[in-house]
Amino acid sequence: MQFLFSKSNRKIIAPCVALFVFLMIWQILCSGESPNLPSPITVIQETWNPYIINPFYDNGGTDVGLFWQILASLKRVAIGFSLSAIVGIGLGILIGTNRLIYDGLDPIFQVLRTIPPLAWLPISLAAFRQSDPSAIFVIFITAIWPIIINTTVGVQQIPQDYRNVSRVLKLSQTEYFFNILFPSAVPYIFTGLRIGIGLSWLAIVAAEMLVGGVGIGFFIWDAYNSSKMSQIILALIYVGVVGLLLDRLVGYIASIVVPPEQK
Repeated sequence: MQFLFSKSNRKIIAPCVALFVFLMIWQILCSGESPNLPSPITVIQETWNPYIINPFYDNGGTDVGLFWQILASLKRVAIGFSLSAIVGIGLGILIGTNRLIYDGLDPIFQVLRTIPPLAWLPISLAAFRQSDPSAIFVIFITAIWPIIINTTVGVQQIPQDYRNVSRVLKLSQTEYFFNILFPSAVPYIFTGLRIGIGLSWLAIVAAEMLVGGVGIGFFIWDAYNSSKMSQIILALIYVGVVGLLLDRLVGYIASIVVPPEQK
């Protein structure tokens, strides 16, 4: 009994028990004649073949397995998020180091960051006239704000002692950037990146519902139009798992890059 309730085992057993209880409650609530939502057993029965046992099938067009649907979404996220990281970190450093630029741009950014991701989709469709660039732009514009804001805060929070040391040592701008500014701002940058990757994944699912093509968002919307609720629930599970893995991936990279004394 003591073995079961040790700290390491508790972290495994407790989630498993909670998941089991959740599934039991779901099964009970969705049992009976003609329930509005399928039960867990029904979901497995209706999606087992091909979505669960063969996620790699490819019949051409949009009739492909969930692996390819997820992969298509991840490609869009990778492009949009990478662009937002490059631009966001660069702008954040520039704004954080220049008070005049900060005073001029901060009010504009505070307004733009509150605009919902899908509100940008008509603008992007009008500008690019293609679905893929439009979806990538929505990811970019969604993820960039937390990256800019957190990077800016990180630069502004550099201790005054560090600045004084750089003056005493007469460091060049390049030396100051690589030895003081960037290392000090790295924890804040990764906080922004971690928030940004989560928002990117949220945005791509919503955007793909409207732009169509291969992607997990369009798969969910197409399943809804076909009244295939089991496929929707299975896709949502995939979306949640992939979102968790993306968050953990950025967190893992941060654990390697960020110095221990700054964690």
